[in-house]
Order: sequence, then C-alpha cells, then structure tokens
Amino acid sequence: MSNAAHRAVVEHLVRQTVYARMGIAGPQSVGVPNPLVVNVSARHCHLTQEAVEALFGKGHELTVHKWLYQEGQFAAKETVTLIGPRSRVISNLRILGPCRTLNQVELAYTDAIALGFEIPLRSSGDIKGTPGGMLMGPAGFFNMDQGVIRALRHVHMGPEDADFYGVKAGDDVELRIGGPCGLTLDKMLVRVDQSFKLEVHIDTDEGNACHLQPDSYCEIICNFGMKERHSFLGFERRRNN
Repeated sequence: MSNAAHRAVVEHLVRQTVYARMGIAGPQSVGVPNPLVVNVSARHCHLTQEAVEALFGKGHELTVHKWLYQEGQFAAKETVTLIGPRSRVISNLRILGPCRTLNQVELAYTDAIALGFEIPLRSSGDIKGTPGGMLMGPAGFFNMDQGVIRALRHVHMGPEDADFYGVKAGDDVELRIGGPCGLTLDKMLVRVDQSFKLEVHIDTDEGNACHLQPDSYCEIICNFGMKERHSFLGFERRRNN
C-alpha cells in the first residue's frame, strides 16, 4: 500500500496554506489534532471469503481497485449484482475489502425503495433479523439469509481525537454541515480504535440532502459538557465506483 497522503488530507493542507497566505483565518480551530474528513459512502457490500468464492470461483481473492481512507481498507475491483424483491436489481455493487466474518450489504433508503426492500437502520455488523438477498457474480450466486441494512451514520476516531472531543465509543455526536442546503445530522455513532483516522461516514441520501461539496464547512458537535469543536472538512465522495 502506498504511504502517500490521502487526497482529502492533501486538499485540506492546500486550503490551509492558501488561507494563511491570504491572511484569512481558516475554519479549523487551534488544537484540533487531525483534520476532519467527511465521506459519502455509496452502496456497497462486505463479504466472507466463502461468498467471494461462490461468486467468483474457488480460491478467488479480492483485488484492490482503490485504497480507502481507513488503514488497510479498500474498494475491490470486483462487483456483484444484488437481486431484490420482485426481481429488481442493482448491478455493479462494489465489494469493500478485505473479507469479513459476515456478509453485509449497505444501502441508502432510496436504493432500498428502488429494489423493494424494507431495511432497518443498523450499526455495521448488527444484522440479526435483517432481510436477506441474492447476490450474483460471474461464477454463480450467493444467497444471503440476512444482512441488508442502512448503515447508521458514524464517525471513526482514534483515541487522541476521542479525548479532544470528550467522547467515547458508543456515544452519539452531531455533524453540522454548512452551505445553502446546510443541515445538522444528530445521532451519529462514535467508533473509537487505535487504528482509526478521523472520518465521518454518511450515505448518499444524507450527502445529497445537504449538497455536500469539497468546500463545505463541517463541524462535530458534542453535548458532553465540552465546547463545540470545529474542524475543516476534507471531502471526497467515495470511491466505491
């Protein structure tokens, strides 16, 4: 994997340099440990190795199409077709790697309506009692008994970021997005791990509702006795396509 800085971070640094040369105070507060990256996560799936082999052939391994912002995560070259109720389909559904221990398809509500699914809002990995679906690949089919969800919007944080914002894993924070269609998204789940970079994931319905752009101003708002913490957005519409 390349050690080159991710594009969102490079764009953030370029903007901060331009602000400094123009004598303009950038929107990032002093003391923020890491730039905030907000990504719109298009529909995608996570699969087990068993599912990958059923869809692409015995022994097949996922190949990297594009590295994602979180360390070790990638959009695979491989895509599948999701067959929903009443035989409606979504083709070119991107697989995100590496393989996982469960099969999960993440859709926006608009996607689910188009397919005829009634999907619940769930945290990633919480798939008990969720609807299933049929996946079709070049080598065959794979039937998912469950695992089709709308993913709960969430923010990845390392321990340093969690300390700065005064939150812990499992807390909820808000994301305020500026601009002509600005809005505030509440109930955003905090996920904390030593390996995480500071990144928010929202889906296409949410990203389109606020018309999220590369220069949109975003901030995380916490309600745990701390002041609002401001971070400038480094934005890149994901990457699954």
